[in-house]
Amino acid sequence: MSDYEIISSRQPRQLYLIAKALKLISRSIVRLFLAVLFLQGCGAQSRQLTILVSIDGFRWDYPDKAETPTLDQLARNGVRAERLIPCFPSKTFPNHYSIATGLYPENHGITANNMYDRRRDRYFAMSLRDAVHDPSWWQGEPIWVTAEKQGVKTAPFFWVGSETEIKGRLPSYWLPFQKDMTNVQRVDQIFYWLDLPVEQRPVFLTLYFDSVDDASHAHGPDSELLAPAIAEVDSTIRRLVNGLQERGLFRSTNLVILSDHGHATLSPERVIYLDDYVNMENIDVVDWNPVASINPAPGKEQLVLRQLVGAHPHLQVYHRSEIPERFHYRRGRNIADILALADEGWSITSHETVKPRYVSGGTHGYDNQLISMGAAFIAHGPAFKSGITTGPFQNIHIYELLAHLLKIRPAANDGSLDSVRVMLRSE
Repeated sequence: MSDYEIISSRQPRQLYLIAKALKLISRSIVRLFLAVLFLQGCGAQSRQLTILVSIDGFRWDYPDKAETPTLDQLARNGVRAERLIPCFPSKTFPNHYSIATGLYPENHGITANNMYDRRRDRYFAMSLRDAVHDPSWWQGEPIWVTAEKQGVKTAPFFWVGSETEIKGRLPSYWLPFQKDMTNVQRVDQIFYWLDLPVEQRPVFLTLYFDSVDDASHAHGPDSELLAPAIAEVDSTIRRLVNGLQERGLFRSTNLVILSDHGHATLSPERVIYLDDYVNMENIDVVDWNPVASINPAPGKEQLVLRQLVGAHPHLQVYHRSEIPERFHYRRGRNIADILALADEGWSITSHETVKPRYVSGGTHGYDNQLISMGAAFIAHGPAFKSGITTGPFQNIHIYELLAHLLKIRPAANDGSLDSVRVMLRSE
């Protein structure tokens, strides 16, 4: 038999083996392709549920001032920060929006609870609902907009900015703020959304409690009368945890519990009256206490500065261009021409506008680096380590953390995931 005949006789066997190999390879490719399609199709459902909880005004040391068994347990089994450092000014609206966007107030536009846009001659205040719903005030990209753009359903419940169409988007679920809705009702609203069919269920939700802040303003952070409000919020969070456990969701849920700022104690003996030093007809005080945003009347700026700078030993006064860099509070279009900042525990008012609640109890807004302005931070869930306490960190890093938990691409921001990576488990 010739060599040619030997080779020819082997061809059918070789062709059979080649065909079989190609068939196996093609099956593997198809299976891989189908697996990729499946993972893409259920991407939102494969993400771990993330719930961000804000306890307004809950100072970093409040768990030491009342019985907080739920928060204590979550901290023991998760992560706790020594304190969360707010942005300046340490007020509610600027800091909630900084947490949501990862931006300093000068970059996201919500520079105070009350603002004035000189270019448009328009005012913003928490009580002005038309202004709150006007997208032109809100810069940056809040986490729910980032998520919705990438196909993730969200329900930022009562979060600052959540009821405004920002960058042309609203979250999948939201409600207008209702002060009279109880904390229990707020938690039950979360359960309503979590009980929706899987394809409709939000993956990112927020909660907001303001009862501790109300009590802190009324009584001050060192009052024994604060304990019931702290304990009540802890009990409400227990309701949240129990509800997640009943639904089989607790072990797969990342809970991030924090606050926007702390509180300092006021006294009627620590009051600065602006009208003792300046003619009130020469200024427009847009936001008052304890950081006053002042716009002088035309042609009166230098006069007002001469009258206020050094006028009181517990009042620091800056022209906008000279505000300390560490405040990140110069460039925003809604920042007033003159900033007057009271020392810790001091109030700014006038003889005409003074009210007891302005000079007693507690307040916030002071230098954000003060220990008393420090906020609480606790995180618990499968993404977080267990039983560790981190050092203080700034709240602008929360946005990057949330984006990481939700597995979405973050928008440009001032924060950094590396600043909080120490609390995360290795992936």
